[in-house]
Amino acid sequence: MPAQPQAPGAPRSWTASIAPDREYFMAMMGRSGPEAASLNLPAYSEPQQLPLSGHQITIGRRRQSTGEAPDVDLGRPPEDPGVSHQHAVLIQQPDGSWAVVDQDSTNGTTVNGGEDPIQPFVPVPLQDGDRVHVGAWTTITLRAG
Repeated sequence: MPAQPQAPGAPRSWTASIAPDREYFMAMMGRSGPEAASLNLPAYSEPQQLPLSGHQITIGRRRQSTGEAPDVDLGRPPEDPGVSHQHAVLIQQPDGSWAVVDQDSTNGTTVNGGEDPIQPFVPVPLQDGDRVHVGAWTTITLRAG
């Protein structure tokens, strides 16, 4: 049976696929200073699939001192050392789509392979298939379904 089309204006479900990204890592290494020379891309890691629900999804690393953990904890293996504790937030828009907001992270957030980080605290609308890059090698790909 074919999939039923959604009614116009009906909210779509969204999923984030989170994984190390060799292409992004190599581009970052080319733009980084000598301190990046010690970084190694982790061996293959199965992408994490996260259904996006609620109004916001936090991205970062767990704070050991308080135990505070983001929704997307990139401090777990394969730990990305370039991710700030409060790196970025995905915010659901009124039409059901999502936007990314950098939280003034140390290493910035880029979208779709861009070299220049997005401006902190300014929502950047995302489309189906857009890639959000954080840290040294992590790419978060958003999919609408």
